Amino acid sequence: DTGDGEQLYECPMCSLTCTDIQILEEHVDLHLEEHNFSEGGNIGDLELAQQLQTEEDERQRSEEEKREREEFKKLQRQYGLDNSGGFKQQFLKNMEREVDRGRMQPFEYHKRKADIMESLASGIDDGKTKTSGVIEALCTYYQNESKDVRRVWLSAGVDHFHSSLGDRGWGCGYRNFQMLLSSLLQNSFYNDCLRDTTLIPSIPKIQSMIEDAWRKGFDPHGASHFNNRLHGSKAWIGACEIYSLLTSLRIKCQIIDFHKPTGPMGTHPRLFEWILRYYSKDNEGGAKVVCTSKPPIYLQHQGHSRTVVGIEEKNNKSLCLLLFDPGCSSQQMQKLLKQNSDGTGLRLLRKFVGSLKEKQYQIVAVDGVLSLEEKAARCRASQVLTSEKIP
Repeated sequence: DTGDGEQLYECPMCSLTCTDIQILEEHVDLHLEEHNFSEGGNIGDLELAQQLQTEEDERQRSEEEKREREEFKKLQRQYGLDNSGGFKQQFLKNMEREVDRGRMQPFEYHKRKADIMESLASGIDDGKTKTSGVIEALCTYYQNESKDVRRVWLSAGVDHFHSSLGDRGWGCGYRNFQMLLSSLLQNSFYNDCLRDTTLIPSIPKIQSMIEDAWRKGFDPHGASHFNNRLHGSKAWIGACEIYSLLTSLRIKCQIIDFHKPTGPMGTHPRLFEWILRYYSKDNEGGAKVVCTSKPPIYLQHQGHSRTVVGIEEKNNKSLCLLLFDPGCSSQQMQKLLKQNSDGTGLRLLRKFVGSLKEKQYQIVAVDGVLSLEEKAARCRASQVLTSEKIP
């Protein structure tokens, strides 16, 4: 009350005084609308921020899933598990490409196709990529030449096999198995184990043999990586598959895992020392050239495998491995059969400690025959662990 009878009305929100109640109500309504708009705006901003963050999370998750799918497909292609066909399909496709490029005549295409179909039907390798007699030539060379070599140990005779149009890019493990098997077949000690495998099998046949080993219970964990199937694929194989196959044939072998470098600059001197002991054990005589009865050694690292056929000890005591590489062609290997006093051809085979600098190596070394009981025991053991790590 103003004292003259006029009624005053005060705004409860900002203390504004009005003489008209309706004006005050309209004024208060404006306050409330402003407040509601402000509150609603704050809630809207929060919701918008959460919505944007959710959308960003979904986008990143979708991109990550897409990346993982692409990486998985890439790995499937790399390791031959993408259902793109196997040895036969690749061989025929590459021959057709050779004809298209004028590098192969149609009559040669049809002849080679007939040959490969016969090989696949029989399960026997056609021998087109084989070179024999290299170990014998090396033995003669070292006896007559190589003044910088103090001693050399060579494996028992072994044929070299290189990749063909059908397995180029993925077949090294199979070719190295063929090399190892070629040596075992020349050794009467293994006749009983190999009575059903008297000739070198083709790559598809080797795939079937590994599948047979899996069906017998060998390495179920490893088999699951291939969905228990190799035949008709371009799947890469490694030391565990070679171990399973050999053991299923009652051939005594072991996997040694050199899981980290043991020398300076990422080198593996313990690998070289192990191989030296393998070849020199029971061969300690004073001869410069020791042609042993030891089978070659399967050597695996990430992405490739080779076959160790011997080891040199230089006059300065350094060691040098002699390797058969499936990537070397028959033409290259044939050069080793010709007596060459300067030893230049040996560059294909020689690998010094500084040349092997992968993070990890595995070897499969054969050392005798298993009894049926030992084979069964190793089958059970392979279901848990098949390798020994060198610390």
